Amino acid sequence: MSSVEALKSPEPQAAPRPIDPGTRIGHVHLKVADLDRALAFYCGVLGFALMQRYGDDAAFLSAGGYHHHIGLNTWSSKGGQPPAPGTTGLFHLAILYPSRAALADALKRLVDAQVPLDGASDHGASEALYLHDPDGNGIELYRDRDEAEWPRNPDGTLAIQTRPLDLRSLTSAAD
Repeated sequence: MSSVEALKSPEPQAAPRPIDPGTRIGHVHLKVADLDRALAFYCGVLGFALMQRYGDDAAFLSAGGYHHHIGLNTWSSKGGQPPAPGTTGLFHLAILYPSRAALADALKRLVDAQVPLDGASDHGASEALYLHDPDGNGIELYRDRDEAEWPRNPDGTLAIQTRPLDLRSLTSAAD
């Protein structure tokens, strides 16, 4: 069987060696139609800091001074439209907040800016807000609970669930 055929196999393949557990997703780079509009959302609403900008073509954003967590560019998308439903691509990017109070602050920012939520879920291991940016990119804003609080099945595996998130309770957690 060729390596291409193996990739097409519907059966999950065990990795010969697990990936290093310290591996993390370093940043996401998004195609946007209008850089100023995207910056107004990511910096103006969500509060990311602009680290560097290349005219109307690209910008790099950070939380806490890192070189960048989010890249935005118009290199092949200036004036473009979001992908049509039913096409492949990024489902959403997930932004992890360090605490419930920080997630509550994110919710307050969205409410103040009148950005609608697509959903809000309590997954047991995490609490999450779902929305779209002005270019139609899906976004999850979430915080993890302490691992000791994660729901588990009798065999010890995670029992992730999707229940409605109590937004009033979350709002009350704001600093």
